[in-house]
Amino acid sequence: MPRTSDKLLIRQDKILKLLHANRSVTVEELCRSLEASLATVRRDLEQLESRSLLKRTRGGAIPIGPLFYEPFRNDQSFQDKISSFAEEKRRIAAAAAQLVSRGQTIVLSGGTTTTEVVRSLKTLSGITIVTNAVNVAMELSNHKDIDVILTGGYLRGNWFTLVGPIANQGSEMIFSDIMILGVDGIDAKLGLTCTNAAEAELLRRLASHAKQKVVVCDRSKLGNVSQWSLCDTKEIQHIITDSGASDDAVAPFEKLGIRVSRV
Repeated sequence: MPRTSDKLLIRQDKILKLLHANRSVTVEELCRSLEASLATVRRDLEQLESRSLLKRTRGGAIPIGPLFYEPFRNDQSFQDKISSFAEEKRRIAAAAAQLVSRGQTIVLSGGTTTTEVVRSLKTLSGITIVTNAVNVAMELSNHKDIDVILTGGYLRGNWFTLVGPIANQGSEMIFSDIMILGVDGIDAKLGLTCTNAAEAELLRRLASHAKQKVVVCDRSKLGNVSQWSLCDTKEIQHIITDSGASDDAVAPFEKLGIRVSRV
């Protein structure tokens, strides 16, 4: 039997998919599609709105639709990244957010999992978010009790991230309590990797100034090696992955003394 939290995530994921497909939904339609009560659907819509994933209307909901995502609405590659391991990423993000305390400075890299992390952090106050991801910063644009710092730099428009000499120079002035890293691959011997050289260089610099480094990744990234090295595995303290990760997949990291959470 699925856990209650799993049922909630599955239900809310279906709501978002229906909303994306139809551009609007009604509470009555959702009750029928999800075979859920009126109270449950309304509660789900409230929670999704609190994460800035939709906007409730009289009797239903519409997409919140940040304008910076709109050009990618029909981009299949972008949508595939968003939908891949979507439920797992939300669980991972919620677990990562639990590590953050008031008064801390948090560095977030770009990516779909860290975008979910920032949505889970929206309920906090008195924290500072440092990021090279424009979309992560914009997700927080209406949260006045969270300070947001962008690195500056050259925009990689396909993933909203800022890189290059300006970003690198700015990163030298930033020290953080926790860096939460999304990766394209993490291997016990070969380290953390990503697909872009400029991104890897910036993240290396930011990681070197972080007291604690936490990797957030679904199970498909474990043991995978991408093109560019951004950090040695021994430099990280914690990996948060999904409950589908096998014992064999996490064992090499646990042997290095790294805490591995499967959520």
